Amino acid sequence: MLANNDDCLNALGRIKSEIAEAQNRAVQSANAEVIRLYWRVGRLINERSLWGSKYLESLSQDIRTAFPGIKGFSVRSMKYMVKFAREVDGQLRSSCCAIPWGRIMFLLDKTDPGTEREWYVQATIENGWSRAVLSHQVETKLYERQALAGKVSNFERTLPAPESELAQQALKDPYIFDFITARQGAVEHEVEDRMMENITRLLLELGTGFAFVGRQYHLSVGEQDFYIDLLFYNIRLRSYVVVELKNAAFKPEFAGKLNFYLSAVDDLLRTEHDNHSIGLLLCKTKDNVVAEYALRDIGKPMGVSEYRLAEVLPEGFAELLPSTEDIEKRM
Repeated sequence: MLANNDDCLNALGRIKSEIAEAQNRAVQSANAEVIRLYWRVGRLINERSLWGSKYLESLSQDIRTAFPGIKGFSVRSMKYMVKFAREVDGQLRSSCCAIPWGRIMFLLDKTDPGTEREWYVQATIENGWSRAVLSHQVETKLYERQALAGKVSNFERTLPAPESELAQQALKDPYIFDFITARQGAVEHEVEDRMMENITRLLLELGTGFAFVGRQYHLSVGEQDFYIDLLFYNIRLRSYVVVELKNAAFKPEFAGKLNFYLSAVDDLLRTEHDNHSIGLLLCKTKDNVVAEYALRDIGKPMGVSEYRLAEVLPEGFAELLPSTEDIEKRM
C-alpha cells in the first residue's frame, strides 16, 4: 500500500527531528570531551610545575607540529587550562563540560572560585546563555542581585512550594535597566516608552521564561476601566506577572493597588492551567522594613524591588565639556 502525502510529510518531519537531535548530541558530546581534555592537560602541567611562559610556548609549538591543524592549544589557551585544573574540580568540573570553552575562560577571568562561579556555570547551562549574555549578567552582578539580594516578597506565605521558591529565585533587587537613560523629572510613561523600544533587553533583565503580554493592559472591572503598567506571562512559573512601575520611593498604598490588579487578572485572564498571578512593584527606592510591613497581610503574591537606570550628566553640564573638535585642535 502506498503512503499518502500526509504520512510522507509526517515521516519526513520526524526524521529531520531525529537527525537534528543526533547532531546536537554529537556536538555536546564532542564539547564535553574537549573540556575534559583541557582539564587533563592543565593538570599534567600543574603536576610538573611547568607553567612558565617559555615552556608553554615550546609545548604549544610541539603540539601543533605533532597535530597539524589542531586548534585550541595556543599559549594563552593553555594558561587557562592550567587555571582551570587548579581552580575547578569535582561536580563543577562535570558541569563545565556542558558549556563551551570560551564561556569557561570568561568565568575563570571574571569570577572567583567558589559559590559565585558555580552559580554562573549552572545558570549558563539552565538558560543557554551566549557569551555576550553571560558577560552582561556578570557585569551587572546578577549573582548578587538574584541569589544574595535581601529580597522583599510574601511568596513563601502566599504560594505553595515549589512555586514559591521559583518565584523567589526569579526576583532580583535591584533591576538594572542600563539601556534607559535617567533624566531629571522623568515620569513613568517615559520609562515605559524606553522599555518598549528595548523589549529584548527588558526581557533579558527580567529573566528566563518571561513573555510580553501588553503595556497599559486594559481591564474592565464593574463599570470602570483600569490599566496595568506592564503585563507578562512567565512560562516557567506558568503565571501572569503584573508589573507596576513607580518613579518614586515605595509607599504602602502601592501594594494595595497591585493587590487589586492581581485579583482582577486572576478572575479575568487566569485559566485552570495557570498558577497564581504574581505582582512586582518596581520603585526608585524602598525602605525594606516599610515594604515588609506593607506585604505582611496582603493575600496575593508580590515582591518589591528597586530599579536603576543609566546615569547621565546633569542638565547643562555637557555644554561645559570640550567638543571633539576642541580636543583635536589641542593635539
